[in-house]
Amino acid sequence: MSGREEREGAPAEERGTAPGPGEAPPPVAAVGAEDGAAPGGGGAEDGPAEAGGPEEGPGGGDWRKLSPMMLVVAPVTYLKNFIVPLVLMAFGATQNPWALASLFAALAGMAVTGVFTWATFRYQVGDRRLEIRKGLVSRSRRTIPLERIRGVHVTSNLVHRLFGLAVVHIEAAAGGEGSEEGKLDAVGAEEAERLRRLLLHRRAVLRGDAPSAGAAPAGAAAGTAPAGAEAPSAGGTGAEEGGEAAPAPAEQPRETEYFRMPARWYGFGALSVGYLLTPFVALAAVVGLASQVAGDLMERPGAVAAGERALLHYRSLAEGSGLLALAAVAAGVLLLLLVLMPVFAVVAYAVNHWDFRLAGQDDSLVTRRGLFTRQSVALERRRIRGHELIDSPLERVRSAVRLRAIMTGLGGDSTRAVLLPAGPRARVEGIAGEVLGGYTGGLVRHPGAALRRRLVRSVLPFALAAAVAAAAGLYWAAVPAALLALAGIPLGVDRYRALGHGRDAERISVRWGSLRRTQAVLRREAVIGWTWRQTPFQRPAGLAHLTATVGAGSGGYTAVDADLEESVAFAAGVTPEMIRPFLAAPEKAAGPPPRGKGPSPERREPPEEQEPPE
Repeated sequence: MSGREEREGAPAEERGTAPGPGEAPPPVAAVGAEDGAAPGGGGAEDGPAEAGGPEEGPGGGDWRKLSPMMLVVAPVTYLKNFIVPLVLMAFGATQNPWALASLFAALAGMAVTGVFTWATFRYQVGDRRLEIRKGLVSRSRRTIPLERIRGVHVTSNLVHRLFGLAVVHIEAAAGGEGSEEGKLDAVGAEEAERLRRLLLHRRAVLRGDAPSAGAAPAGAAAGTAPAGAEAPSAGGTGAEEGGEAAPAPAEQPRETEYFRMPARWYGFGALSVGYLLTPFVALAAVVGLASQVAGDLMERPGAVAAGERALLHYRSLAEGSGLLALAAVAAGVLLLLLVLMPVFAVVAYAVNHWDFRLAGQDDSLVTRRGLFTRQSVALERRRIRGHELIDSPLERVRSAVRLRAIMTGLGGDSTRAVLLPAGPRARVEGIAGEVLGGYTGGLVRHPGAALRRRLVRSVLPFALAAAVAAAAGLYWAAVPAALLALAGIPLGVDRYRALGHGRDAERISVRWGSLRRTQAVLRREAVIGWTWRQTPFQRPAGLAHLTATVGAGSGGYTAVDADLEESVAFAAGVTPEMIRPFLAAPEKAAGPPPRGKGPSPERREPPEEQEPPE
């Protein structure tokens, strides 16, 4: 039996954590006490009792090390980050022995850094906090309360996946927007998944969003088995192993899988403009690398003469029949890129969204994706204020749409907010309704004056440019401008058709855009303010921009060129207590005038005499 099995399988009395006779058992909440106060253990800064076994810390868990495989991964990672200067040093090492010595010193330093990090890094998951300590000369210890954790994200690039490792990023409310409070680089892939589930579950328990481990003994340390229970194996790293999971079912969190990406969805990558441009991005990268290599070669002796000979050869080809051959080659390369655009788009889309999954655990939504770099992102449900349905003109042809969460704390980072990649609208809306709650209301069409404004903006600038160019005799510029003006007509109509806003009993919805059409669905309680903006051109038509302000996503969602009076009524129907003080009070048909605002004494008529009762 290994040292860890003996420690976790033994009764509490043998571990030195049980109270003595006549003493009260320590509460579970004692993990928040001062370090070093745990009975039977050393201080918080003490090292592990044995180099090969875990050390039981004051938080109830074990002090754990990173995976020993990081001794191989860390130098490779450092080598990847400094590949350019190392290659330059390697080229210079053939002529300079000092450069060769510097190269070996840099490689040795990378290896020593990995060993030093592995030897000094420890982490511990307690009942109420996560503790991370590192360093030898300059020691640091970070404590993260579990109830303040915002997200636990697991990433694993190609190098980490080759060695079965992953990186765990912990974000907490104490950090800045989108910043991470803790990072475990690198742990085993199964250990990273176990940590993610454990941290999210214990956070939910502390917040009351999940049942606690009521079956666990009050004096037992978190993550240890009670006396008589089967001890976990020393090599286990799953959710039920590793000594971190309590025997109660509440400490074995389960996930509900809402969606797993089918193979036919990868074809939607050919409808994304960003993925369609992948061949041109790759070509630009190749051209940039070739130019850099050419610049380095030109600095070598004899490079100038070789460059002059190549230029003379190019001129001889251009002057003769070779010019047509060069043009044919350029046209062939361009045609090949156009043919490969959908192929590259599907491949890039599949690499980025490979085996995409959406699941739920306690109070979080978890997404997983990626072929070479595998990412696991946890989004806290209570921070989600709504969702966005996004599509492009090509995606609308196939009725495809993407799903993103509108949530606090992410700022401009929209990659982690992706809940579903592009897929059939009916399927995506169904999953959105199941996970976040669907929108059942319609959209109010904006007035016809909004259509005129869309056409003026999309047609008038190019029409004026075409007229000016034609008047100046620059027909080579007037023709493209006129074509752009004609293309602006369907664009303006499509932008107008995209406008709309509406509400139902629980949510509001705003839609806008054409090349990137977005429909935002927000919970009513997420709206914290309203803003109306009118330009001099909008006032005669009775239009205004209505912005619903929320503390999430982009911060505000605008109903463009909405009818002013209708937008006021719309906002009053969503948040009446917020809009009512700014609405004009209706005039009363009868009744005494308000105090202080009655008619002047000169105009006041004497009261009529009343007849005495009979």
